[in-house]
Amino acid sequence: MLTRRRFIGQTIRAAVLISAGNTLQSFLPGTFMLPDRKKIRLRFALASDGHFGQPKTDFGVTHATMVNWLNQEESSRGLDFSVINGDLFHDLPELLPQVKNVWDGLKMPYYVSHGNHDKVTEEVWKETFSYPWHHAFDKKDCGFIILNTADVTGKYICPDLSYAEAQLKQFSGKKHLFVFMHITPFKWTDNGIPCPELVSMFDKQANLKGIFHGHDHDQDGMKENNGKHYFFDAHLGGNWGTPYFGYRIVEVLKDGSIFTYQMNGATAVQVNNNTI
Repeated sequence: MLTRRRFIGQTIRAAVLISAGNTLQSFLPGTFMLPDRKKIRLRFALASDGHFGQPKTDFGVTHATMVNWLNQEESSRGLDFSVINGDLFHDLPELLPQVKNVWDGLKMPYYVSHGNHDKVTEEVWKETFSYPWHHAFDKKDCGFIILNTADVTGKYICPDLSYAEAQLKQFSGKKHLFVFMHITPFKWTDNGIPCPELVSMFDKQANLKGIFHGHDHDQDGMKENNGKHYFFDAHLGGNWGTPYFGYRIVEVLKDGSIFTYQMNGATAVQVNNNTI
């Protein structure tokens, strides 16, 4: 049984299905239906680049709106957790506790990655979120790795390769592995930074099903390299990027396949109190 929820209009920008055999199928808006909720084993959301506190932006409104959208996702199809993938605030360290207070309004667990505009020390970051810039966790049969791509001044850097290698090895026995890192390790966007050694590690990781990025506000699709899939989720704030504020959903299905789609929450409509 399939449901038509959330594919009407432009609510879902595009979708990708990665089969259990790692075969990829892409869908355009309006050409697919979401899997039945009973087929989902794990479901999570990604949003990035809120730039809380950026002058001349409606950062208060955009953050409150995104928290509301993600909470609606949790109450409808469910969310095991969300990831805020970098640039939580805009440069000023005193903004960090304020933006954390906003994200604490989420009704599901959430994790964060450090972005180039999150200009606080790693010590302050750890005091705030209880884990450092590099972080890893697991849920059910999936492993998750958060990698850092910027120093305290905002300079783009490649993640700690020793940490990445150790975590990839640790999670090699998991059915699925996902990586979150604010900046892409390729120069295939204007704002990427080449990290060939890291990419080589990714290429060799058989169970790595997705690498997720923020940073490039104008990117909301997928790029592929050597059979690995790199996803972007546009932006939830700031003063440039896609003409909409969006977020990405990932559904790990019980049959071993992965379904992911980019959402424009502003176009969702309400029918009988269910978002479709």
